[in-house]
Amino acid sequence: MLRWGDPITLDAPEFDVMNQTAAAQLQQFGYNNDYVGFTPLNAAGTRGMLCVNHEYTNEEVMFPALGRQYSADFAGMTPELIDIEMAAHGGTVVEIEKETTGAWRVDRTSPRNRRITPLNTAMTIDGPAAGHPRMQTNADPEGMTIIGTFNNCAGGMTPWGTYLMAEENFHGYFWTSKRNAEGKIDLSSLPAKEAERHKRYGVPGMWYAWGTTHDRFDIDKEPNEPNRFGWIVEVDPRKPDAMPVKHTALGRFRHEGCETTLAADGRLVVYSGDDNRFDYMYKYVSKGTVSDDSVANSKLLGDGTLYVARFDEDGTVAWLPLVHGTGPLTPQNGFADQGDVMIDARMAADLLGATPMDRPEDAQPRGDGTVYLMLTNNSRRKAAQVDAANPRDKNRFGHIIEIKEDGGDHGAERGTWSILVRCGDPAVAEVGAVWNPDTSKNGWSARPITLRWMRRAACGLPPIRGATGPRQANQTASTGSRPKGQRAARPSCFSAVLWAARCVAPISPRIRRRCLSLSNTLERTGRRILQELTARPHSRTLQPAGPTLIPPCPRALRFWL
Repeated sequence: MLRWGDPITLDAPEFDVMNQTAAAQLQQFGYNNDYVGFTPLNAAGTRGMLCVNHEYTNEEVMFPALGRQYSADFAGMTPELIDIEMAAHGGTVVEIEKETTGAWRVDRTSPRNRRITPLNTAMTIDGPAAGHPRMQTNADPEGMTIIGTFNNCAGGMTPWGTYLMAEENFHGYFWTSKRNAEGKIDLSSLPAKEAERHKRYGVPGMWYAWGTTHDRFDIDKEPNEPNRFGWIVEVDPRKPDAMPVKHTALGRFRHEGCETTLAADGRLVVYSGDDNRFDYMYKYVSKGTVSDDSVANSKLLGDGTLYVARFDEDGTVAWLPLVHGTGPLTPQNGFADQGDVMIDARMAADLLGATPMDRPEDAQPRGDGTVYLMLTNNSRRKAAQVDAANPRDKNRFGHIIEIKEDGGDHGAERGTWSILVRCGDPAVAEVGAVWNPDTSKNGWSARPITLRWMRRAACGLPPIRGATGPRQANQTASTGSRPKGQRAARPSCFSAVLWAARCVAPISPRIRRRCLSLSNTLERTGRRILQELTARPHSRTLQPAGPTLIPPCPRALRFWL
């Protein structure tokens, strides 16, 4: 339906890979899809807003003959190319409609169509860190307006139909020119506490050369700018003039996703993992309850309590509040106020004794107090660091944890947990994989990242059952999203397509009718996985669209589904 460079407005130019400009890219579909969300505009769901994250770019694929720049000190990057990169990041919001043939098409005439980018999209801030001294910069002395968002991995849709963009590996975009005698990054010119904070978040990562042409990405010039990223951004797809909001009450870390549900009393609950080895799983619970007032609902994301998970050896989970003045979260430990706690959520969680996890990514609530947590991998975990919730050292394949909140209430502060699946090939003993006995020989998967609930009858995908036995089979999970306001039902059986889970089962032709976003999964698994998929009997479901030239990186391929 859409591919990198496709025009999304009537006055947007057609894509020309040999003559790219930032101005054109700002009116064209962005690069490298990740999260895909949909909110309907009519009761039938045949017209609605498609919301897509564009996580990151590859210069060697985007720009012909340029080559990989990270390993070449960005020698080929110019201010013009950098601005094109920035314009290709962020997100796309477009209106789509279902035709009588059953196919979906983009309505380029819609005034709602727009790009959200780090190049030119102004955003406001709410919550405890709004206007905080550590959010203030030379360009924004009030600490209330940020230009853009980037490295938007997964996300979510709120019950009132707004689009949540998760900022993940923001650290990689910041730059410094300062080196020590060994040529390594030198943060000694910063105050010791600020250098410690940057180090805890991996700043500066220097994956891109943006800091060479935009001062705000150079921490030598703007040391506070990194504090303005790593948040959850809310976008109203129905209101193109509405300024996106960065909600600081949800904490600053490498948000993989942002999945919402309701507590038993109607409060909003948001689950979000910090996608990093040895980092944490978080939950946010609003103070107020969800209503029919979308403006009031948005404020729920600015007033509530952020919790971090401690998975105890006895199978219980405790949600620890990140509240200033609670336990060690005091000025004596570097937290002057609640804004500091949210800006340094990782360091607050460290002090609270949260459980360091094997890359917590998507956490999918089921609506009945059950949550499934995807733990992708952690090859750096040593034998001495193994614990009940992370039971394998050198965990290359990941696992899935099932959380049962007390009383079936997503707003509870305690619950129980169990390991549903240890991923990997069960035929290889040293892998330590554990699956349900009914799992077929080729039904296993690895490195779980994301799941979505959908009815099995509409999906055509084989289920994954927990290691302890079969669960309800009326629904399964996939990579789609549920309609506005709809709470998931109560199944426990979900699909083998845990997105980016290295699917080994043949893909059913019926899946072509579902929205799938092929992006960094293909880059990570490489051309071999692509060849395996296209060699299978159902490979006709993956048809290259547009030019037949195959670039070095499979992630740049465009597909009809």
